Amino acid sequence: MTPLEILAAAINGDPAPRIPIFCNLLDQGARELNMHSQDYFARGECVAEAQLRMLKRFGHDNAWSLHYVGKEAELLGCQKILFADDGVPNVEDFVIKNWDDIAKFEVPTDITQHQAWQAIDDCLSILRAEIGQTHAICAYVTASTTLPALLMGMDNWMELFLTGPVDLRDELLRKCVDFFHQHINALRAAGANVLIYSTPFGSPYLVGNKIIEQIVLPWMKLDLQPGGVDDVVYYCGMAPFNGVIDLVFDQLGITSHYISPLADLAEAKRLINTRGLTCGVIDDIKMIHWTEAETKAEVKRIVEIGKQGGHFLFGNGVMPLAVPEVNIKAMITAAFEYGQLT
Repeated sequence: MTPLEILAAAINGDPAPRIPIFCNLLDQGARELNMHSQDYFARGECVAEAQLRMLKRFGHDNAWSLHYVGKEAELLGCQKILFADDGVPNVEDFVIKNWDDIAKFEVPTDITQHQAWQAIDDCLSILRAEIGQTHAICAYVTASTTLPALLMGMDNWMELFLTGPVDLRDELLRKCVDFFHQHINALRAAGANVLIYSTPFGSPYLVGNKIIEQIVLPWMKLDLQPGGVDDVVYYCGMAPFNGVIDLVFDQLGITSHYISPLADLAEAKRLINTRGLTCGVIDDIKMIHWTEAETKAEVKRIVEIGKQGGHFLFGNGVMPLAVPEVNIKAMITAAFEYGQLT
């Protein structure tokens, strides 16, 4: 079976030789090609090449089209990204500098005509041609309720979201929904077949169940209804969300859930059961300091909890650059060893 067929089997509860194994290596790409971060991310063909090289070397089941999260801000007018060869690119220039800017803020009519889209399209074109029929090609889409944090900063967005004028908040969110629809449609059309729906405001850890039900959920519905959710994975940026799993099933119909390492995996597996896919996630920040043996032991613990009854995937968060490569290899090797189903 191909990795993509193994993923489909896990989702559907069909027989397979092993569980699917995701390894999210984003910032390692520039180092893989011995390039400076800014030069690397400017060229989609380089991002694709690095993803394919790492896929071949480590043997996991997924590649990524995501360059960096701030790419969405660039598509919406951000003029400056702060690059670092030893860290994650970050938004340096906020599109919305004060609340008055919200009225002037406009979403492009067609984001695929924006210069910042070209590298994404180039990357996905290569990945689709090389592995589109055999592997998961992951793309990252930021929920409308989270996107404003990239446009105006988290502190300013939290103030507007929680205590600001409702009409102004909703005006911004409507524009973010418009962008979300364009973005997810463009990613699908370009070749992404697994869409990671990043919605930290969908975690009770950040805003609480009442706010999720009354404010966040209606906007998430607007995000997702037009294109469906068969290829969508619910992800809260490593924040735990066990408390809303049933709500996500009932209200959004999303059946694949990327469980936080801070959450009780056994509880999540019970809640999801055979209704969908439980993704058990290792705490890859701790992998910075773990030994190979400690890494393998944690993989074994996670897989043994999750694989009983099927409908399970093993993965990591966003692998920090500081994680030793021996630990990445140990993680993937252990996942293959303990994830056998036949």
